[in-house]
Amino acid sequence: MSSSSDNSHDATSVLRNASFAKGPAPQSSSTSAQTEMSASDMLSGSAFDVSKLHPMAQLGDSVEYLMLEDDKKNALPGAETALPSRGWSDDLCYGTGTTYLSGLALGGAWGLREGSTRKLAVSSARLRLNSILNSMTRRGSFMANSAGVLALIYNGLNSSIDAYRGKHDAYGSMAAGGLTGALFKSTAGVRPMLAAATLMTGAAGIWSYGKRRLI
Repeated sequence: MSSSSDNSHDATSVLRNASFAKGPAPQSSSTSAQTEMSASDMLSGSAFDVSKLHPMAQLGDSVEYLMLEDDKKNALPGAETALPSRGWSDDLCYGTGTTYLSGLALGGAWGLREGSTRKLAVSSARLRLNSILNSMTRRGSFMANSAGVLALIYNGLNSSIDAYRGKHDAYGSMAAGGLTGALFKSTAGVRPMLAAATLMTGAAGIWSYGKRRLI
């Protein structure tokens, strides 16, 4: 009872000491309709500058732009071809990706032929389709992975040799091809290493010569 009486006395004292002021009279509906502004009125006003909405409107000429040298090509002697290249990163990415896709296409064609000509115990279109899909998946992934690894190693070694020698030519590409083949078959023995190194050296030489003539 005592707490409730104290609360009532506090409320009574607050109301006695409070002062109230009479606010302005509300405007009529016709007057408020005349004074209210719409979004179109605000945007079409002559004193409104739309350019100030942009966060960089007040910066003027004090903005420092980041200049990206996307058009800077490889400056090594002998590296100029019709295909634009900015250096080892472009050769590594584009060369590996292109070779991987080429290996995938060749492996898929190999698997298609193998699955189409394989003898089946029961002649059925469903079994033939299953055989083709299995062969394409197996051969395509094998060729794509092998070609991608070879291209990755070759482009890395070729760029390193060019950076060390300070120029790009067929001899550096052939050396990179030989090292790539030997490294790729390093776990198979000496003879497979020599065979792979010889094959990759010839392929790199043919590619360098053809690139100069055709590209």
